[in-house]
Amino acid sequence: MMHYSCDLCGKDMAEGAEERYVLNMEVAAAHDPTALTEDDLDADHLEELGQLIEEDVDLEPTPRRSAFRYDLCGGCHAKFLADPLGREAMKFEFSAN
Repeated sequence: MMHYSCDLCGKDMAEGAEERYVLNMEVAAAHDPTALTEDDLDADHLEELGQLIEEDVDLEPTPRRSAFRYDLCGGCHAKFLADPLGREAMKFEFSAN
C-alpha cells in the first residue's frame, strides 16, 4: 500500500480514505522568437555548425524547464485553487500605532 501525505500541511492521507489531489506544475522559460530577416535566410548555417563541431563547442542547451508533482488533501486543494500564487501570504497588515 502506498503512503500519501499532503505536501502542504503534512496530513496523512491513507490510500482511498480521503480525497487526494495531484498537482502537476511545469515552469518553462518564455521564448519570444524574433522575426526572421532576409540575412537570416541567406546565412549558411551548415557551415557555422561545422565550425562549432570542429571547435568541439558544447551544443547542449541549458535546461530551461522544470516539472513538479505534489499531493494535496482536500483542504489544501481548495486553498490552492483560491490563491495559486500565494499572494495572500505575502500581504502585510500593519497596526495603526
